[in-house]
Amino acid sequence: MNHHSITSQPISPIPVDNLRRDLAIARPNKAQGLAHLGIVGDTYTILLSGADTDGRYCLIDMLVPPGGGPPPHRHDFEESFTLLEGEIEATFRGKKSVVRTGETVNIPANAPHSFTNASKKPARLLCICAPAGQEEFFLAVGVPVATRTAPAPKPGKAAEAKMKAKVAALLPKFRTEMVGA
Repeated sequence: MNHHSITSQPISPIPVDNLRRDLAIARPNKAQGLAHLGIVGDTYTILLSGADTDGRYCLIDMLVPPGGGPPPHRHDFEESFTLLEGEIEATFRGKKSVVRTGETVNIPANAPHSFTNASKKPARLLCICAPAGQEEFFLAVGVPVATRTAPAPKPGKAAEAKMKAKVAALLPKFRTEMVGA
């Protein structure tokens, strides 16, 4: 049996077009019903969900203010970032790299990583997670905001503690764990 050149998956015939699936167009700057979420001080907009891609991947527009970004973590899915504006400092297995506008980074499944906007200007990233599912986690823990560019609300101590407890409870369901810095 023949296998794909880049994976160990066997080659199979291309399935017929699934006519039950529709074209999905995301217009993040228009009032269209996309989910805009405040998460860890960043604003994430779900452009394409697993429902749009038959579970193959999700696409998230991330606006990360100076000092923003998620804490060190790992999960069992691939995650890629393309920097549309600004720069981030990505930490992968403890090694730091600066990623600038126009560059893309891929985080292999299960690898510990984080990123921080260490600059003085906001950074904008497109994030692809494959397979889909990360957007469901963000929907479960995020706070709705009005637009793609709206700042994430700054929670008080009680709200922050409640959010941390909610995140900790949901991490196993979404096959993610926090790791040491």
